[in-house]
Amino acid sequence: MERIEEAAGLVDALREVQDTVGWLPPDMLKLIAATRGLPLARVHGVATFYTGFHLQPRGRHVVRVCEGTACHVGGSDRLVDALSKELGVALGGTTEDLGFTLESAACLGCCSLAPVVAAGERTWGRLSAQDAVDAVAGLTVDER
Repeated sequence: MERIEEAAGLVDALREVQDTVGWLPPDMLKLIAATRGLPLARVHGVATFYTGFHLQPRGRHVVRVCEGTACHVGGSDRLVDALSKELGVALGGTTEDLGFTLESAACLGCCSLAPVVAAGERTWGRLSAQDAVDAVAGLTVDER
């Protein structure tokens, strides 16, 4: 039972840091390990196990291109190429100004709208490559 409580407390600590900072900087992982009396490798292992934790800074807008079957067949690769070119980052990358992070998603659950791109609470479907670029270009700093 003690290990379960330790793990839950560790996840909560990592979540709190990420909610505050936006990602998990190395110095914060070391601090969490030291204050909890845990090896850094254990803290790093938990942080890398869960896909919701991020070890690199992320953009204010996380743009996700659906890679599910319907979207893939519908041309999601063209959306990735166009957005990558427009933002100047590869898939998985973040723009230098921390405005955008470009990611793929296994499925966004909008198969009837394929291909789909989502950012924050917004989702766009039945997109051409240019439509995807236009949608992302319309995002403002205040939208998340």
